[in-house]
Amino acid sequence: MPDKPKQGLDRRDFMIASIATMGASTVLAANAGPAKAQGTAASSGATSGTVYTGDVVDGKKVVSALDVNDLEPGKKHFLYFQGVEMPTGQHWLVSVTVAKGANPGKRGVLTSGVHGDEMSSIHTVHTVMNQLDPAQMSGSVTAVTDISRPALESMQRRWPNSGRGIDLIDMNREWPGNENGFTAPSRHAGLVFNRLLKPNADFAIDFHTGTTGFEVTAFNIAEMDIPEIKAMVDLYPVGQIFDNPTYPSVLHNAFNAAGIPSFCPEIGAARHLDLEMISLFVEGTMNVLKHHGILAGPVGRTGKDVTVFVGNSSFPILATAGGIVEHLVKLNDKVEPGQKVAVQRNSFGEVVAEYTSGVAGEITGQRSDVLSEPGNPLVFILFHQAAPEANETYPE
Repeated sequence: MPDKPKQGLDRRDFMIASIATMGASTVLAANAGPAKAQGTAASSGATSGTVYTGDVVDGKKVVSALDVNDLEPGKKHFLYFQGVEMPTGQHWLVSVTVAKGANPGKRGVLTSGVHGDEMSSIHTVHTVMNQLDPAQMSGSVTAVTDISRPALESMQRRWPNSGRGIDLIDMNREWPGNENGFTAPSRHAGLVFNRLLKPNADFAIDFHTGTTGFEVTAFNIAEMDIPEIKAMVDLYPVGQIFDNPTYPSVLHNAFNAAGIPSFCPEIGAARHLDLEMISLFVEGTMNVLKHHGILAGPVGRTGKDVTVFVGNSSFPILATAGGIVEHLVKLNDKVEPGQKVAVQRNSFGEVVAEYTSGVAGEITGQRSDVLSEPGNPLVFILFHQAAPEANETYPE
């Protein structure tokens, strides 16, 4: 779930603010500029070609920049991308698979693993890539399935950044990153976006799931007023669409800001594989590749074959007490204002809170951890309103 905004300054924020107001020595250091990105003379924009580091890991060559035009057509290529350095001086390596078609064409990018607990998103991309035959393709599909490697290693949502003790940083608030930024996740995002993703994308899809302890239904997050995005999203046989820009610093919005049409599928709960739900997104993604001419053949099921609920806002219901939560509705259920959606009991079994919907809409997310503290999101309801708020919370 999205992090809540802080009230006031904590100790670490105060330290940063203090550093920012120091005297002449700090001014001199600031004038020197932030440290240059690893192995570069300057903050880089788009890559001008593939750069091999000379390293080979498990038989796969390591690159610090990728241009799919340099790769041999008609085959799959398995590479590692050299990400940001660890505290030990080694690099986080990101897995890259490129299906390079025998013929020229559009370039698609599929990403997952921005959050470390999102397994169904990774499996979806793996399944799509395993179905591709480069000899029968035009263009290319580049898949990156473990962007936030240190978060994935412990199957947790956030990147454990060790700059000031251990901060847990949400990698999907860092895009497009900054190769010369002040945290490792910011630099990693900058390297990955500038040297791997953006240079090889005519369109992009960033796959996610709900977070640990919170389950979501199958839905797509997309700006449906952008024709190129709407054309792709409509090709998914998925029952909900969240038509909202959400946060500006998420990965699919970084693509959009760079002029690359992109959106975000959400595929159920974290930490396990929902094979039935995954199949819907595989089918939709294969449809998108056909839409762009990368694959030949008829499209499968689309949004026209299912009942699709489109909302532009997400109504959160937060716990007001501690205790055991019992949901009275299921994912995708329609609800009305005033309808009871959950109750909460204390350790004696007494009802301490009852929760009702404030809107008419469909259930898009529910807390799956049964115990809850006050303030935890319990339910998200997808609904439509005339003037949606900017940067709304949502169960991503």
